[in-house]
Amino acid sequence: MTIRIGVIGTGRAGLIHARAFQGHIPAARLTAICDPGPEALSAARSRLGGVAGFADYRELLAADVDAVVIATPTKYHRQIAVDAAAAGKHVLCEKPMAISEDECRDMIEAAERAAVKLQIGFMRRFDAGHVHAKRLVEDGAIGEVVAVKSLTHGPSVPHPWMYDLKASNGPLAEVSSHDIDAIRWLSGSEVVDLQAFAGNYRCPDARAEFPDFYDTVMVNARFANGALGHVDGAHGVRYGYDNRVEIHGTHGRIDIGDVSADRVVVHEETGRSSRDIVASWRDLYREAYIAEDRAFAQAIAEGTPVRVSGEDGLAAVRIVCAGNASIASGAIQRLTPPQ
Repeated sequence: MTIRIGVIGTGRAGLIHARAFQGHIPAARLTAICDPGPEALSAARSRLGGVAGFADYRELLAADVDAVVIATPTKYHRQIAVDAAAAGKHVLCEKPMAISEDECRDMIEAAERAAVKLQIGFMRRFDAGHVHAKRLVEDGAIGEVVAVKSLTHGPSVPHPWMYDLKASNGPLAEVSSHDIDAIRWLSGSEVVDLQAFAGNYRCPDARAEFPDFYDTVMVNARFANGALGHVDGAHGVRYGYDNRVEIHGTHGRIDIGDVSADRVVVHEETGRSSRDIVASWRDLYREAYIAEDRAFAQAIAEGTPVRVSGEDGLAAVRIVCAGNASIASGAIQRLTPPQ
């Protein structure tokens, strides 16, 4: 059985998934793509060898596809996912899952009604370093987890549509969703208290119309099991793509990631040292995306549960929304763990 894949949204993430299904996953085949922008759709079809292209995602759902990848702006995720499930298509939805918890629940319920898979695109769970660290934690290599810290700084300036927090949920969703999922996953627990602080330091164009927009955010959290968490996120840092995790235990520490592209450091006779920096998340997580897409296809083919569920996506959105509420009010937010 070859699983026919349609990709909805041909931006950076959409093209990564499209190329993965086109050339790296024998059990699946890219058969269609969708983008409402004529130029974007035409360019993507040229890059992908002329696969079927649609301007309306509903036309793609009516085509010969078994599953879809949703890689559109977040505000469209809920409706596309619900429609895809109703059409009997399995869904891999990029993060963040949706704008609100209610939208996430709609997506989960639609997938359950239609008996289709719903996987959320937290590709770090498929990254070799994160997987290794998780295994070490579970094996007790550092004793009980005391704290998990995850940092992601991106070099690019946000797209203007992200300035409206009502439409995007801000960088806490767009940049830090991966970190939020990582601290949940690696701690093995749910956030019960958090406080967040944020500011706009690099995006002056947003200040007049969107005074609540922030490009830098920090979240401190406490988990139900007593462990502590910290998320550090930033847009537009320019120096490169920076993602690192620290897991502190009662008997040691595990580090994931390094800001350098390789471990070569040049020490010059002038006394200066230099090294190359990771340029993009697309470089750092290329293999993780392929592993994520392969796991999605495998879950469909074998009828097994997905490794990152709609409940995982909902939990991250719950924390994002609480974080934004804390930024706005300055108050600690209490969260009720899912039952």
